[in-house]
Amino acid sequence: MKILGIGNAIVDVICKVDDNFIIQNNLVKSTMKLFFDENEFKNLLKNLKIEKTVSGGSVANSIVGISQLGNKVGFIGKISDDAFGSNYEDGLKKENVEYFYYKKKEELPTGTCLILVTPDSERTMCTFLGTAGKINQNDVSSDVIKKSEIIFLEGYLWDEGEPKKAFDKAINNANKVAMSLSDLFCVDRHKPHFLNLVKNKLDITFANEQEITSLIEAKNFNEVIDFSKQLNKFVIVTRGVKGAVAVNGNEVIETDIQKNLKIVDLTGAGDLFAAGFLHGYINKLSTKECLEKGTEMSSRVIQQVGARLVI
Repeated sequence: MKILGIGNAIVDVICKVDDNFIIQNNLVKSTMKLFFDENEFKNLLKNLKIEKTVSGGSVANSIVGISQLGNKVGFIGKISDDAFGSNYEDGLKKENVEYFYYKKKEELPTGTCLILVTPDSERTMCTFLGTAGKINQNDVSSDVIKKSEIIFLEGYLWDEGEPKKAFDKAINNANKVAMSLSDLFCVDRHKPHFLNLVKNKLDITFANEQEITSLIEAKNFNEVIDFSKQLNKFVIVTRGVKGAVAVNGNEVIETDIQKNLKIVDLTGAGDLFAAGFLHGYINKLSTKECLEKGTEMSSRVIQQVGARLVI
């Protein structure tokens, strides 16, 4: 297998809202907030019109994108034997993703992410992890990991306790490890742990400019470049309208964004960028071509609603 993704198995529920909804519910636009109370989460959703429901989760979105580009891929993520769980599994299978998880009735339901899209196309996420956040080392197959060229992890998955053990087991059995830092709040919560991963464990790190700047407490982007050069491993940074940059030792390659796009929804832009880059990487394209493929994939997904490309 080319790439095995390990992440939170989350069903995305997409709703359009105005800016007042974000303010009234004490949310921070363009970030992800974790909900630990299922009733609080349901109350947020109850008065909203659902635009779309789709199998999601950051790494799962990337894995589907890599599959759509013709690569053999798999995914591990914890679901419950409930309606959302069945929908989730079916959604992956339809995209030719091999799903390495045997679902059973769990104490918590399958995880859900409410994606609130404001008129400026920004997305604010409210996540109830459910059983996805209870992934443990028994849910992660060493054999499947060893047979994969690369494993791809998400920062969202990292948490103290059982998820950390699953994370460590995956890294310790992997041939190569790629990871997305996922979210600024995620970085700030786990800064020392993430810094250790980036420096010592990962072969490829994906981050946006905010995340990597916060991680290393950089004063400017030159410090990000200098830090990345010292690692002698791939650090891929997306920079919004400034494009993206890949650093590998002294090699620093940049690419621009695609112009004149009709942006509908920014959900999944980073996930599909990672999909395009990893597709290029496993098919031995140049770093510039990997960046361009990432940009192409992210440009396509932001011109539709949702984080999965409709092909």
